[in-house]
Amino acid sequence: MTESYDEQAALRIASGRKPFVEPLRLGLRLKEIRLANQWTLEDVSQRTGLARSTLSKIENDQVSPTFSVVQKLIAGLDIDLPQLFTPPKREQYTMGRRDLTRKGKGELHPTPTYEHELLGHQLAQKRMIPFKTIVRARDFAEYHQWVRHDGEEFLMILEGEILLYTEFYAPLALGQGDSIYFDSDMGHALVSTSAQDAVVLSVCTRGDLV
Repeated sequence: MTESYDEQAALRIASGRKPFVEPLRLGLRLKEIRLANQWTLEDVSQRTGLARSTLSKIENDQVSPTFSVVQKLIAGLDIDLPQLFTPPKREQYTMGRRDLTRKGKGELHPTPTYEHELLGHQLAQKRMIPFKTIVRARDFAEYHQWVRHDGEEFLMILEGEILLYTEFYAPLALGQGDSIYFDSDMGHALVSTSAQDAVVLSVCTRGDLV
């Protein structure tokens, strides 16, 4: 029997270390973006280079998109990574908002290299996108292309150690308590170097708000 994408991803992500978590369903968000722009599936297919059948399966939660597919969606739809995860603005926000995320209760989105937990995810319109990430990657070769998105990013190591690869600099070793601020449209990628998968806290600005 052929393994499903979820089963294959589970094997790649878990790698014998931790149980796989259910991926965040992006189908509804993709459909919202498409309809908001009055695009057909064919329009999105031409923009992203993805087959209409693939897009239809994503929208109907029949498959979970790989990291490379997510990158094509971001580039083709001219949006950044946080926009793909964050619901569209419903109304102008007012002063005095707050959004509590209890430990382990964020929105989970695993990929073959990262396991993201989106924090403060119930606020639809915000200037920052915070998330905690378990860095699964153990070698830069696991990335098929640079990670990049609009805006700026602050990153702090909560547990373990990483190598931060960036497009214009030599790899940088970072340990627990170290932090760095960088332009996130510069290609970047994280690799765990500690015995256990490193855990990092990241805060991204939304490209359309900076």
